[in-house]
Amino acid sequence: MALPSLSPIPQLSSKPSPSALFSDNGLLVVDFVGLYCKSKATTRRRIALSSHNSRNRRRLSTAASNNSVRAVLDLPTNIASSATDRQSSSTPQPKVANLEDIISERGACGVGFIANLENKASHEIVKDALTALGCMEHRGGCGADNDSGDGSGLMTSIPWDLFDNWAETQGLSTFDKLHTGVGMIFFPKDDNLVEEAKKAIVNTFRQEGLEVLGWRSVPVNTSVVGFYAKETMPNIQQVFVRIVKEENVDDIERELYICRKLIEKAAASESWGSELYFCSLSNQTIVYKGMLRSEVLGLFYSDLQNDLYKSPFAIYHRRYSTNTSPRWPLAQPMRFLGHNGEINTIQGNLNWMQSRETSLKSPVWRGRESEIRPFGNPKASDSANLDSAAELLIRSGRTPNEALMILVPEAYKNHPTLSIKYPEVVDFYDYYKGQMEAWDGPALLLFSDGKTVGATLDRNGLRPARYWRTSDNVVYVASEVGVVPVDDSKVTMKGRLGPGMMISVDLLSGQVYENTEVKKRVAALNPYGKWVSENMRSLKPVKFLSATVLENDTILRRQQAFGYSSEDVQMIIESMASQGKEPTYCMGDDIPLAILSQRPHLLYDYFKQRFAQVTNPAIDPLREGLVMSLEVNIGKRGNILEVGPENASQVSLSSPVLNEGELESLLKDPQLKAQVLPTFFDIRKGIEGSLEKTLYKLCEAADEAVRNGSQLLVLSDRADELEATRPAVPILLAVAAVHQHLIQNGLRMSASIVADTAQCFSTHQFACLIGYGARSILSLLFLHNLKPFQMLDSSMYLVLSTVAEVGDGSQYSAGLLLSARKLSFGS
Repeated sequence: MALPSLSPIPQLSSKPSPSALFSDNGLLVVDFVGLYCKSKATTRRRIALSSHNSRNRRRLSTAASNNSVRAVLDLPTNIASSATDRQSSSTPQPKVANLEDIISERGACGVGFIANLENKASHEIVKDALTALGCMEHRGGCGADNDSGDGSGLMTSIPWDLFDNWAETQGLSTFDKLHTGVGMIFFPKDDNLVEEAKKAIVNTFRQEGLEVLGWRSVPVNTSVVGFYAKETMPNIQQVFVRIVKEENVDDIERELYICRKLIEKAAASESWGSELYFCSLSNQTIVYKGMLRSEVLGLFYSDLQNDLYKSPFAIYHRRYSTNTSPRWPLAQPMRFLGHNGEINTIQGNLNWMQSRETSLKSPVWRGRESEIRPFGNPKASDSANLDSAAELLIRSGRTPNEALMILVPEAYKNHPTLSIKYPEVVDFYDYYKGQMEAWDGPALLLFSDGKTVGATLDRNGLRPARYWRTSDNVVYVASEVGVVPVDDSKVTMKGRLGPGMMISVDLLSGQVYENTEVKKRVAALNPYGKWVSENMRSLKPVKFLSATVLENDTILRRQQAFGYSSEDVQMIIESMASQGKEPTYCMGDDIPLAILSQRPHLLYDYFKQRFAQVTNPAIDPLREGLVMSLEVNIGKRGNILEVGPENASQVSLSSPVLNEGELESLLKDPQLKAQVLPTFFDIRKGIEGSLEKTLYKLCEAADEAVRNGSQLLVLSDRADELEATRPAVPILLAVAAVHQHLIQNGLRMSASIVADTAQCFSTHQFACLIGYGARSILSLLFLHNLKPFQMLDSSMYLVLSTVAEVGDGSQYSAGLLLSARKLSFGS
């Protein structure tokens, strides 16, 4: 049932107005005036359903489901507070708009930053950030109580005037800004547990030679917190610590980072460990955030309303939770980043970060690398883990701009501008493509270390970001315009970020660097082009075999030995060979899951549910080819915390699909020192020749080969003659076992794995092998199964162009093999 239409009024108004109006029949009309944010006045923007009539609430809900709800865009300010007065008022009824039109504008997360180029701290920056944040309410999510926000927050520089004023009231000395760190901490709610946590924190600081100067309970207004958020609301306090043994800001920040990591490790074994969280611990920045709606953040934290709270910049964020449930610690900004979007490769990113932990070393850590591990948390959100990776790079000496270029690279191949005008930027990306897997997904990232404030888009550019600069030297970046009232006559520069683009503000020099300037400055830090040209080798393509070399009877026996069925040959292999594309079927599939089936299945079939995912949003590999690549690198992956020519010593392949000639070239490469490891087990030897024993020996052989300098392991089930008593280990099992063994022994980054197998003939099987550790694949029976084997030039390349970025960092497109990016070798 639709609400009755109300009489229109001439124009919209930005004046504050009541949040709801009752019509003559008692139905509630919802006030959406907050979506039209023009003034700095804080207005309520939530959909407030009155509790006076549950039936009316149900009627409104039903109307909304029918897309017929009308929402008030403006309400007269003289409406009386009672329902009777409302009914008798002679004030003209407000204009209405279709609720569907408003909701359709909703997007995931609202983010932005404001920065003063003269690095002048002021409270106006904070006020404007809160105003902009209030206008982002429609970009966030709320709980069932309609009052517990998914999260909102601000990152600013440390408000020393505010804290000095507090210190004076506590009888403390004025803080030494250079040698003082400030921690914003979420503690457990129980007071006894708070004291235990404080003891652990103080002990860690003392062991590191830091002095705790004081604790401050952050003043908060709990009346504005939603019901569900209040149930989990932490005890929020700040700690002030003095660092006396360091003089350089970067060294001070690094010492605070080590302390936080040590505290988190100590807390992990305690009952309250999961309830302790550092929003920030820094000498430069501080984060005020919570499970709040954006418009109440400033009301919740009274510090943010204090004129003494001054900052030269502010990053603001309103969260729309997608892949994790809302929690206080998961509100943003994080310690470095504010993120709008989703990292679709998160499992692969986490697994590869874990794989490289033992290889990450830098002189700046003075041998303490083991104390700051791990660098990821599977229980945290994708944004939190990306923030953790960025934090590691920045604390290891990288600039924020450089760290974000490494983690979230743009689509630089076939770029219409980069390759011609800025080849040094292409060299930078070429250097890192084999070192660090991309954190890929729709992403708008805002970041700051207190000295630089910036924003960047992912290579697909699927999130909005606009920026403008005013004559009074203030720079604004936001996910939409109009969030802060700005006089248009003062705007001296404006623009928007496109795919892979970045903007950066240097607070110390007062300079604004747009995309190409940022990239050129970072790329000029090292001679990446020289290193790549002198050390990286490209594998020259070799044509596939064009004729069969086996008799039909031999082919049939081999098909049976390696698990092919007549259905596989007719419906998959022949279809791809004849049509040059992945076979398609009906949308429904009534085949029982492999685990429930009474028929034998290949090992791959048990993993199909892991691939029942799609990209968000969907990717078209043909129309979006500019952001796609099949390139992979073979060889040792270097230490990403240090740069040098040795990291570029790899072989670049145009595709992960190999043929025999290309594999032969890799085997002959003297620097790879390739080792071929057969994957057969011998049932005649009993337990000694069992599958389990064979896998153990295979892993030991791989371990020994890598320790002896091999950078390429070829797991092969190739044989001149098949023996009934020597079956091949399922290649997926062999790849995964070797992969995990090398991870556990800290050797995974030292070598690549190639699968030389007859047990791979479909896109799903390629996806499984890539997802579980293989860098490249040679499908042996693909080469000898049918006459038109040029199919691999056409079909398989097209099939692989339907793959997305896998977890090892190779950039693929979308489709079935895209699932490898989400799965990425698992555990």
